[in-house]
Amino acid sequence: MGNKEQTFQKIIEVAYVMFAEKGFDKTSLAMIAAEVGISKPAIYYYFQSKDQLIAYLFEELYKEIQRDIAVDYKELSPTNFKGELLELGYKSIDAQGKDPYFNKIFNQYVLLAARDESYMKQLVELETSFLTSFVEILQYGVRLRVLEDNPNMEAKAQMLALLYDNIGNFMLTGNQLNYKAIWKEAVDSVIQGGKDEKEK
Repeated sequence: MGNKEQTFQKIIEVAYVMFAEKGFDKTSLAMIAAEVGISKPAIYYYFQSKDQLIAYLFEELYKEIQRDIAVDYKELSPTNFKGELLELGYKSIDAQGKDPYFNKIFNQYVLLAARDESYMKQLVELETSFLTSFVEILQYGVRLRVLEDNPNMEAKAQMLALLYDNIGNFMLTGNQLNYKAIWKEAVDSVIQGGKDEKEK
């Protein structure tokens, strides 16, 4: 990795932490440049404005969230469906436990969206795709005959999506809950509920 690439990566890493800790409004490009160890004029080589840097980070977070929720359906089977669904939540819990800045910076984008329609639109699109992903996962469970199709399937998927998303907010406040056990309980209720409905 060349010096320019290293500097670019350092700017991203520093901005990520500073935006998360101080917020967008209280963090300047000059502050980021000083932390990186470059002059303020030098940072303009990489980003023309703070807004451009904020937008770049949002795009990266957007892609990361989509990657995290992506499922390789070719790998799913009746025997591993529940395990893979559990692992989806466990991976998120582990990742957020290791990265205390993720939810902080994401909340900054939620605040930004309240006054910037373009971010609101993107957040709504992300939220919609997020909810759709869980619906598609459970629909695939129906195809595998792990779950019985029923009118409540979309609500079950949305329950999992809401729990998956909100666990991070509770972790952010420092609540020491057994998040993996909570996720398992929710998945068990969806899987077992599907079996009970199938047996009726």
